Amino acid sequence: MRISRAIVMITLALLITAVGCTKQTAGTAESDPNKPPLTVSKDGFGIVAGFDNAPAKIEIYTEPQCNHCAALQADFGDQLAYYIAVGQLEVTYRPMTFLDEQTGGYSGQVSNALFLATEKAGTSAVKATGTEFQRFVQDVWAHQRPGGTPPTGDELQSMARKSGIPEPVAQYIKGGGSAVNVKAMDDANFEFLYQIDNENMGTPTVYDLGKGERIDIFDNDWLTKLTQS
Repeated sequence: MRISRAIVMITLALLITAVGCTKQTAGTAESDPNKPPLTVSKDGFGIVAGFDNAPAKIEIYTEPQCNHCAALQADFGDQLAYYIAVGQLEVTYRPMTFLDEQTGGYSGQVSNALFLATEKAGTSAVKATGTEFQRFVQDVWAHQRPGGTPPTGDELQSMARKSGIPEPVAQYIKGGGSAVNVKAMDDANFEFLYQIDNENMGTPTVYDLGKGERIDIFDNDWLTKLTQS
């Protein structure tokens, strides 16, 4: 019998401390085609950073309030940015919001900001790159406030600027418009994660799309091995 979503979420909440955190520039400027692109996945609920022809492709399931997700970014964020930049890695981020007490809470607002970062700014063609987005993720998770107030629009804009995201896009992020249906996103990404491992659904989960298997992120050399295999 399939375990219900509610039961799994309750179990994740109880185990969280033990095993993890279970859109103005005038003109027609365009992104440099030699820089890693940033797009939304075909299903609409993931954010893809990197070249489509990268030899290594992974998904990262992450929760904006998960301290273990913050540790992953602290430990491997720079490497992720490097491998995305040189074309060796494509990363699909799949945000989850199970630590929110209600839809549209802290994690929902941060998740929406991530999708705002993928947008073209207004009528211009200015977009963020995959590398800039990875830096943005690192900074957002480095300044997380689990259980506290979500980052303000000004704070998100500042982090986006620091990450190299173009100013028009940083302003778009600050605006906070709706870029994704957060509940539908969480439901879809939960189902994807359930299919990967229905017994250990904590975050962060890193999934190797090439081999179709979960990656052991407790191996300090997992990313080096992945990009060199």
